[in-house]
Amino acid sequence: MLLFITSVVSMLSLAVSAQNPDPLQKYTISAPGINATFIPYGARLINLYVNDKNGVPQDVVLGYDDASDFVRDDQTVHSYFGPVVGRYANRIKNGTFTVQGVTLHVPQNDNMGHDTLHGGNIGYDQRNWTLVTANSSSVTFSLLDQAFEDFPGNVMTYATYSVSAGPRWTSRLVSIPLDEPTPIMLANHVYWNVGAFVDPAGSTVLNHTLHMPYAARYIQIDNIEVPTGAIGTVARNNNTSYLDFTSPKKIGRDIESAVNGCGYNCTGYDNAFILNRPRYSGPEATDLSMLTLSSNSTGIQMDIYTNQQSLQIYTCDNTNGTIPVKQSQQHADNTTYVEKYGCVVIETQQWIDGINHPEWGQDEYQIYTVDSEPAVVFAQYDFSIVGQ
Repeated sequence: MLLFITSVVSMLSLAVSAQNPDPLQKYTISAPGINATFIPYGARLINLYVNDKNGVPQDVVLGYDDASDFVRDDQTVHSYFGPVVGRYANRIKNGTFTVQGVTLHVPQNDNMGHDTLHGGNIGYDQRNWTLVTANSSSVTFSLLDQAFEDFPGNVMTYATYSVSAGPRWTSRLVSIPLDEPTPIMLANHVYWNVGAFVDPAGSTVLNHTLHMPYAARYIQIDNIEVPTGAIGTVARNNNTSYLDFTSPKKIGRDIESAVNGCGYNCTGYDNAFILNRPRYSGPEATDLSMLTLSSNSTGIQMDIYTNQQSLQIYTCDNTNGTIPVKQSQQHADNTTYVEKYGCVVIETQQWIDGINHPEWGQDEYQIYTVDSEPAVVFAQYDFSIVGQ
């Protein structure tokens, strides 16, 4: 039966691949108040327009106008603008993990070979996904991972993106192991600026208001951003209170206190926050907003609902004003560039490097087999106007 399923999946992938030879072809989907554009390269979101407080559509994600620039970026600075990252998002200490008693090694592509980041040298973000189907409001891509980057076994993944009235963008990432036990942890790696660069205050996220009501704990990291195994709290009376977003707070309010918070000699946020839903909800429930992000410049507010148990927040601490924003985001007389803190990445995922910390009890959410449920990453992004 497994051989039959694998053969069918392989034939399906080859068939639709023949219909979709261009990995940079743009696919735009729309619904009242929202439209989004994707390319198969990395199953990547490259534009997302929602209306601001004046009813003007604003593009709230970063990237490039020319789709070929995503390939150039990946071969140089490797920004990870808008793709799916995997087979294992975020970091793996020493590129090593153990699954069912077998120790495995994957390429260590980060911090001069000390850890694995976003799946290795050529992760899902640099793969040419296959178009499965597309219509006016949804698009689905697939990727057959044939033991890429030395991860064990073959995995079939589908990325389905849809938009609907609300306005709302929904992402569903479904991964099915076809033979061997393997870690799977995917994430959408979107760079957000809901201020859309419309004015000086909207040119960074320092004036964005961020609220994560269920993120009272975080995963402690060393100076290369690899988990130490310790779990910290964001209590206001300790020296990491700058991480406290359990009440709404501007991102820039405490950011200067985040010295080495994003690694050695780095000031800013690049942290994995643990989501502890209330008792009446559940560990994977999607009934409550896990994060709210808003900008007074545009009035745009975004709420995220997800089945994941962690949010990685990165405030673009390393952007340096060398990459121009897209033409849709050029509102000044002179060219606007992505400055430091010009955006924020929000990754809905499980606990970073959980496969190396069995004491956390994350195996059931990160290790999958041919007999297990598929790995599913659900994320729903609801947009509204502040105060409405």
